[in-house]
Amino acid sequence: MIRIAVDAMGGDFGPEPIVTGVIEALKEYKFHAVLVGDSNAIKHYIPKQFLTYVSFCESSEVISMEDGATDAFKRKECSIYKATELLRNKEVDAIVSAGHSGATMSLATLRVGRIDGVLRPAIATLMPNTNDSSTLVLDVGANVDCKAEHLFQFAIMGEAYAKEVLNRKHPKLGLLSNGEEKSKGNEVSKEAFAMVSKLPSFKGNIEGNHIFDGSIDVVVCDGFIGNILLKTSEGVADAIGKIIKKHVKKSPFAMAGSVLMNKVFKLLKKQVSYDEYGGAPLLGVNGCVIISHGKSNTKAIKNAIFQAINFANSNINNTIKIEISKYKTNE
Repeated sequence: MIRIAVDAMGGDFGPEPIVTGVIEALKEYKFHAVLVGDSNAIKHYIPKQFLTYVSFCESSEVISMEDGATDAFKRKECSIYKATELLRNKEVDAIVSAGHSGATMSLATLRVGRIDGVLRPAIATLMPNTNDSSTLVLDVGANVDCKAEHLFQFAIMGEAYAKEVLNRKHPKLGLLSNGEEKSKGNEVSKEAFAMVSKLPSFKGNIEGNHIFDGSIDVVVCDGFIGNILLKTSEGVADAIGKIIKKHVKKSPFAMAGSVLMNKVFKLLKKQVSYDEYGGAPLLGVNGCVIISHGKSNTKAIKNAIFQAINFANSNINNTIKIEISKYKTNE
């Protein structure tokens, strides 16, 4: 049975949505959840029939969003530190945390360690596209400054994830740039273009609109650009929803039309909602780490757990190790 450590205390809204998300996931798939945190604050959210699938790892501290990422190394009683140690000691198969993302990344990288040959781990996230599918984008925040070698390895890891976890047999890979011509981009991306061209799946430079048109399966960029892209996309999706509601209220005809379009609006909301993806895997560490948004609700946590289960059931890390070894890179 898959064992998943869940940082029950790290989210913005306390343990309730996190623990409830775990229970909702257990209703659909049986796994063993290790809830890390104050058991006295957690237990009353768990129906008795699910206690068989739950155990507790006591933790007396929580890393807040105001704390520095490295503070977690000094506070060994905090929930994310203890969850990471469970993975490091192979007592669990995966971690899911909606807590301090910087602390989670730092602990996973330095305590769990990187896969052999990986220079830097990367956060990968799924973004909706018009093919009723999703596009994998990495890195979206782990590495602000990158060398060409890092981008090349992100491409290898992203392709492996698309094959092993997303079941894309022949994923198409693109390098995010300010134009499709290979001469476009800064010096790092131009150098990365030459390196990524070694991969048969590489289709060349792509622009931002290609992320959403379904023409590419995996998009590679540095964490600075990727994080701006992610936050901007989330903001645009939210703004469009608010703009539609605002204008619908101004017209009786629009209100009548919105009733007829209600199903379409629900499908659109579902497709662009973060809750549907739940979390982002940290690729390149020697284990499964899923990083969720601090504001994650029950549905987001449930889906983050399903991501962890799919990851743990795959051969992704071994595939990354094998593929990285084919192309020796030096930092």
